[in-house]
Amino acid sequence: MVRLRDIRRLTRGLRFRLTATYATFFALLLIGVTGAFHVRLSSTLNTQVQDVLEQRWAAMKGYLRIEPNYDTGKIGALWYYDPKDPDESRIVLGVRSVYLVTDENGNILPDLEGQPSVSEAYKDLGVDSPKSIMADVRQTQATSRPLWTTRRSRQGVDYLVRSGVVFDEFHRAPYFVALGYSRAASQKTLREFSLLYIAVIPGSLILGSFLGWIMAGRALSPVRAAAQAAQRISSSNLSLRIPTRNAGDELDYLILTFNRMIDRLEGSFQQMKQFSTDVSHELRTPLTAIRGQIEVALFTAQTTEQYREAMFNALQDIDRLSQILRALFLLSQAESGQLVLQKSRLDLCEVVRDQVEQFQIPAEAAAVRLSAELPAECPAEVDRVQIERLISNLLSNALKFTPEGGQVMVTVRDAPGLAAEQGVEHIEIVVEDTGCGIAAKHLPHIFDRFYRVPSAGAAPAPEQGLGLGLSFVAWIAKVHGGTIDVESAPGKGTRFTVKLPAPGIGSVTMELASPPVAQS
Repeated sequence: MVRLRDIRRLTRGLRFRLTATYATFFALLLIGVTGAFHVRLSSTLNTQVQDVLEQRWAAMKGYLRIEPNYDTGKIGALWYYDPKDPDESRIVLGVRSVYLVTDENGNILPDLEGQPSVSEAYKDLGVDSPKSIMADVRQTQATSRPLWTTRRSRQGVDYLVRSGVVFDEFHRAPYFVALGYSRAASQKTLREFSLLYIAVIPGSLILGSFLGWIMAGRALSPVRAAAQAAQRISSSNLSLRIPTRNAGDELDYLILTFNRMIDRLEGSFQQMKQFSTDVSHELRTPLTAIRGQIEVALFTAQTTEQYREAMFNALQDIDRLSQILRALFLLSQAESGQLVLQKSRLDLCEVVRDQVEQFQIPAEAAAVRLSAELPAECPAEVDRVQIERLISNLLSNALKFTPEGGQVMVTVRDAPGLAAEQGVEHIEIVVEDTGCGIAAKHLPHIFDRFYRVPSAGAAPAPEQGLGLGLSFVAWIAKVHGGTIDVESAPGKGTRFTVKLPAPGIGSVTMELASPPVAQS
């Protein structure tokens, strides 16, 4: 037994609503078309009846003479035709089947036999009163147009009546003549057509609704398939995608949009997962060290100095832990789009020059020569804080991995110079060192979070950082609409090339608020 809930669910479905809309439109279309055809058919049949009456009126004027009857001396309606001619007899009999002839006062004229010039069929319609005939005569003479009326017989048959005025040949006196023609045949045709389309419309509507139901089902089948595919997508299975039909229609656009949304969700889940993994991995070491320092202090320390040393080591690990947390949260916010830029037009050479000057003291302490090759000026639309952070991270890494006596060079090449040489419109910031270099197998990973290049050989490795600096450098270049490339070879040094759009290319004004990132 069909439950009411199932019926409600069916009627609320998109397939039912589409079918109902299609059926309603189809029904209105059928009614409109049949109604228009009915009106057109009725007009055509009426025109045909009028044509028949016009032909009979013309024949009447050819065969009817209104003149004195020499036998009686009275004015009569005389018909002149050859009774032996079948065509003339048929025409005159047709004209006289429904007719009336009177004078202008409404008096019926006699025919040749002295009988009233009115047919039995016209009598069945009701003979016009003298007053009505006189009014019709005046109207016809005034307008010179025939009068058309529809009258019904006692048997319920409609007749179209054409009435007008004719004149005798002697005194030119007006006489009233009315001819009628049965509309039974045309009405029968119209009635049969009405019954036909009344019978056809329900069947056509049922058939059309059935076809609409099938078409709606076929049209919605890709939607159901997409919905089933979407149900299989979960937080643990975000790699699934809904396949497109390659039809290039609105449904394919919807599927592509949905897939892009899943891409964004997958990226967000991956970031959350990566963040959780990174946090658990990076916090394990300092937390273990802090626990160890405290346990040592509790169980082995005997003097105040030993307690102080344990607390000092624990504070150093806590400071490192704080740096990791700040860097992680900052990078996570940056990659999720919560950190955005506040660009302004400034001289990039001035920014680079300030950073190089700040790193001169660490460079002298490391016995490394730090220099810059800058043009007179280089206008750019960048976020000053982030660009300073980018240059600072690159210089910090270069000085850290360059041995004594080495060299670090910073070069800025502006858009006009590049355009003249290479036909491009961007700005390059190049940080190049003569340090230990990076093996080719590590280059694809150096921009990943927490990735550290292992030291090679027996040479002492520089102090390891957090492994987040280059990740942030890559993000800064990306959000500025630029790129960063690295070239390196073991023992020959490393070159980082940052390409930023020239002023006016892809500039966006945004807002930034973030704590400083730890250097790697």
